[in-house]
Amino acid sequence: QVQLVESGGALVQAGGSLRLSCTASGGISAIDVWGWYRQAPGNQRELVATITRGRGTDYADSAKGRFTMSRDIANSYKSTLYLQMNSLKPEDAAVYFCNAKVTFRSGPGAYWGQGTQVTVSS
Repeated sequence: QVQLVESGGALVQAGGSLRLSCTASGGISAIDVWGWYRQAPGNQRELVATITRGRGTDYADSAKGRFTMSRDIANSYKSTLYLQMNSLKPEDAAVYFCNAKVTFRSGPGAYWGQGTQVTVSS
């Protein structure tokens, strides 16, 4: 199993910055794709950025040039994914979720964190 815990959401003014964190623990070596999604009220959950094993990082068009994702590996069982968000806009307001797609010997799976709220005031 993989446990995901997000933090860093807050209220920020438009034009401001936030850094979100997602700490993964457990079977992190099985993570194939790790990334951030967001969901605003009344909208579907949408991809923000992902990092894929052997391929690198992909960003949604809305995130390109403003958001940067990075990863810190503490040890074999714990790692943290960061999402640095700059020049925030009111339309960036949403609950941000961390997601990990894994492949264990038993088969593929996906895990979600509990979400962290980002509010952007205009």
